[in-house]
Amino acid sequence: MTSLRILGIDDELGMRAGIERALESFVVDITDVGEQVDFVIELAETGEEAVKLITENPPDILLLDYKLPGINGLEVLDQTAEKTADMLTIMITAYASIETAIAATKHGAYDFLPKPFTPADLKHTVRKAATRIILARKARELEADKKRVRFEFIRVLGHELKAPLSSISSYLYIFKDHVMGEEMVAYDEMTERCFIRLEQMRKLIVDLLDMTRLESGEKNRTLVDIDMKQASEDSVELVREEAEGRGIKINLHCGDVTMVGDRMEVDMILNNLISNSVKYNHDEGTVDIAVNRLNDMVVVSVADTGVGMTEEERGKLFGEFVRIRNEKTREILGSGLGLSILKRLAELYGGVIEVESEPDKGSTFTVKLKDAEKKADCDE
Repeated sequence: MTSLRILGIDDELGMRAGIERALESFVVDITDVGEQVDFVIELAETGEEAVKLITENPPDILLLDYKLPGINGLEVLDQTAEKTADMLTIMITAYASIETAIAATKHGAYDFLPKPFTPADLKHTVRKAATRIILARKARELEADKKRVRFEFIRVLGHELKAPLSSISSYLYIFKDHVMGEEMVAYDEMTERCFIRLEQMRKLIVDLLDMTRLESGEKNRTLVDIDMKQASEDSVELVREEAEGRGIKINLHCGDVTMVGDRMEVDMILNNLISNSVKYNHDEGTVDIAVNRLNDMVVVSVADTGVGMTEEERGKLFGEFVRIRNEKTREILGSGLGLSILKRLAELYGGVIEVESEPDKGSTFTVKLKDAEKKADCDE
């Protein structure tokens, strides 16, 4: 529950009492943001008193009578203009006219409530003001969150690119100064390391572009019937050379399974799961891939016999730029974005991703996907 402060200024005792009675137990439901608002009421009867109270502690909503003994409502706004940037003013007057409304608006009034008014009129006007205040606050919070995310994104991106760039730069200076002599063969190992670092940066950039397209909704989707066995075999083929070089055996268990989806998105899911199962596996290990349909879900399960994870490590797994760093994974390259992208893709298909893992025994990743809903040509 959020409480907003209301300051009611009117020289008529009956009006002040009516404002208090109407609003003291009034609650506004702002369904757009799932928030409830109640009100703390403060009252005053003169413009001079209003100026003092506003200057000391500006309210969220000001109910201000136009005609007051001493200075009038417009003069109150003039004298407190520097203190009321976030305050919404509702002018109250028996002298309702277009000229009065224009004058009040020019002095910063948000709304206009003519006398006589009913409790329902007052509540309606206050509800509008409260909704505007809460939505404006939420918008500012969202903008602040976006700035924090952008800052964190740039900070982490800079950190992730700094290491490979520094490594490549160091090797290039060795090449430039001929530190290892004039024979090119002496530089072969360093050249290979440069290619590895460049591939690391390329993978990071590709993953960033994939994530940006997913989050922006700008990626066009072409929905077709996908043969999951063929798609799985294609993904296995991409890692076969690495797997065979390390003696890792890959077993694929997939019958006649099809699903509706975007082939590029499904490939991203399969490639991520299968490449990770090889990358984080032990030499001479095993990868078991199972693809089945259970009711309205296609279930993809990839189990490896690799380094595994602790419960604490699993809890961090799907965050952006998160990589499990320990003695066993230190030399394994990655962007830290793959599983975050995978999670977003699973959610795009109304599904989930689950993981079971045990250190030194391996991990099993299970992704459950619903068929995408076909539209005219594509789902944008």
